Amino acid sequence: MSEAIVPRLSSLPARLVRLYGGLALYGAGIGLQVESGLGNDPWDVFHQGLGMHTGLSIGTVIIAIGALVLLLWIPLKQKPGLGTISNVVVLGLFADGAIFLLPTPSHLAFQGLYVALGVVAVALATVLYIGAGMGPGPRDGIMTGLVRLGLSVRLGRFLIEVTVLAAGWLLGGTVGVGTLVFALAIGPLTQLFTRWFPLT
Repeated sequence: MSEAIVPRLSSLPARLVRLYGGLALYGAGIGLQVESGLGNDPWDVFHQGLGMHTGLSIGTVIIAIGALVLLLWIPLKQKPGLGTISNVVVLGLFADGAIFLLPTPSHLAFQGLYVALGVVAVALATVLYIGAGMGPGPRDGIMTGLVRLGLSVRLGRFLIEVTVLAAGWLLGGTVGVGTLVFALAIGPLTQLFTRWFPLT
């Protein structure tokens, strides 16, 4: 039986470190996958597509869409926490920062490395920030709200991600092998990281 690397957290400072460390890492993971050029996760296909049509950076779009998605929490009777509000702002800032700082890879091997690092970063980041227990991200809250209305978690997530993926692709967002890798790997990796970074 594996022991957790990070103990179960109770103090507020420790939870805040876990929250903001996770969100920063998540933003960096988004930047890695975008810079790979091989395909983004479904939400970032949508964010990138909107950015292409509005002239806004992908991070700015992430912040704007996160704020708009929060409005959908009202009819779903979801309550945001500090982590929810922080998610809206921090992801976009760190995604833009990573895209600005990272060199764009020109070789397929480095593009693949960016995808791999990006997916791993997002999986670990998800476990970290959710494990802080300070509220889900705005997009996660839509899924849990739909579950409360009677949909299964699998169906709720499938419907949301297929919708944003299709919309993003139509807007010109990058869909490719990186998108497929994310879809296949994010669940198992997230589950793996919960062994060392418990959610509760």
